[in-house]
Parts: sequence; structure tokens; C-alpha cells
Amino acid sequence: MSNLIRSELRKYFTTRMWWGMALAMFLVGALFAAFTGYFTLYGEMPVGEAMIKVSDAIPELTLVRMIYSGGIQFAYMLALVIGVLSMGQEFRHKTISNTFLAGPRRHQVIFAKVASLVVVLVVNAVAHILGALVGGGILLATAGRSLLPDVGGLGQTFALMALILVVWGLIGLGLGVLISNQVAALFVGIAFALIVEPLVGFALTFFEGWDVLAKFFPSQATTATLSLYSGVDPGLAEAMGGGGDQLTWWGGALTLLAYAAVMTLIGLVLTRRKDIA
Repeated sequence: MSNLIRSELRKYFTTRMWWGMALAMFLVGALFAAFTGYFTLYGEMPVGEAMIKVSDAIPELTLVRMIYSGGIQFAYMLALVIGVLSMGQEFRHKTISNTFLAGPRRHQVIFAKVASLVVVLVVNAVAHILGALVGGGILLATAGRSLLPDVGGLGQTFALMALILVVWGLIGLGLGVLISNQVAALFVGIAFALIVEPLVGFALTFFEGWDVLAKFFPSQATTATLSLYSGVDPGLAEAMGGGGDQLTWWGGALTLLAYAAVMTLIGLVLTRRKDIA
């Protein structure tokens, strides 16, 4: 098994994709942390009939957590892409047969892909977090704010950000197995996360009792996992797009892990039964 994992890691880290994705993660973290920092530190929002300065209405730790996690939505899209490509590249370049022949059992190959993908995604998560610290830290420093007001609390946030990226990457891996066409898998995954899921969630609000299902959707569970709006005035949170009933942070994390487990299981079952040319 260790040889299979090393082989999968070698496939990734011997291509330009590894540093290209890491650079993209870093830039996404830096740019969106800076953008979020500018908005939250200097912006105002209408709450009721009054205009409220965002930074004055948000606890310091919550403010800093919002800034550093500002690019997480785009980062988990990149993680999804990494997951899809980890399997899609095999089908595209027709190396999947050799990959399965290299292992005694197909399920061992899938487990090796999962283990190596976790390592790859953790590396990319570190790049994203470093970018967020740079981009967000510059804005916080210029505003005279503490960069790390609570090391323990921020450490938990960074760990959850890494968990989110790992889970979305595993979802992408399962999707790459489910849809062997790489382009189609990428299109379906991104379209579902950015278009279909929000529209379905909005549609459920028109049906009494059904709207509760929306909080179990992957994107909603991601927002809940970070628990970004804790301690924020409900009116302001709603104006910022974080209103409504959400799962607890651990409930969101468990929901995401369940999605990853299901997609990995689907990938395992389909791969064992699929005829590979």
C-alpha cells in the first residue's frame, strides 16, 4: 500500500500542476482575504434604517476569522478540481489500466488515491492559509488591528479550513470516478456547487418544512463548519448573507465528512465493477 501511495504522490508532485495549484490557492487566499478585510474594516451596511460600520458591530476574533477565511468558497472549488483531476487525468490519458495493474486489488488503488489526495490537499490548504495570512494580515496591520487576537481560536479556524478543502477534494475524487469524462465531471461539480445548489436551496424556502434540508447541502454545511457569524447581530449577519438557521460547526463538519465518505464509497464500488479498457 505504501508503494501505491508513493506512486500516486509522485504522479502529482512531478507535474507542474502541483505548484500551479498551490500558487492559485495562495493567491486566492491573499486576494480575497484582502478584499474581505477592506470591506469588513472600512465598509458600512444598512441594518434596519441605520447604516452600521461593519468592524464596530463584529467581535474582534470573529472579524479576523472572516477576513482570513474570505476566499474559502473559491478555494474549495479549486480543491474540487484537484479531486476530479486526480481521477479524470487517468481516464483522459488512458493510464487507468496501468494504474490498476500496478496494484493487487482495485480497492487498494482507490485507497492509495484517497490517502495521497489528502496529503496533496493539506499542502494546498497550507498554501491557501499562508496567502490569507499575508493578504489579510496587511489589511489588519494597516488598520491597527491584531493579526492573531486568539491563537487557539484561529488555529481551530485554520484546521477547519483545511478539513473543508480535504473534504471537497474527496468529493471531487468521487465525482471523477462517477463521470469518467474529465470536462463533464468538472462542469457538473462546479455548476452544482455554484448554481444548482443555491437555486434548489432558494426553491425549498417556498415549501414549509422543506427549507430545513438546505442547511445540509455541501456549501451550507461549509459555511456552518466555519461558524463565521457567531456573536454577530442577526440583522447584520443576514445582510452579509449569513442569516438563517444553520448547523453547529461540528454538525457542518460531520455533514461534510459524510459527503466525502459517500462519494469515496461510490467511487470504490463503481471502480471495482467498471470495465476498464
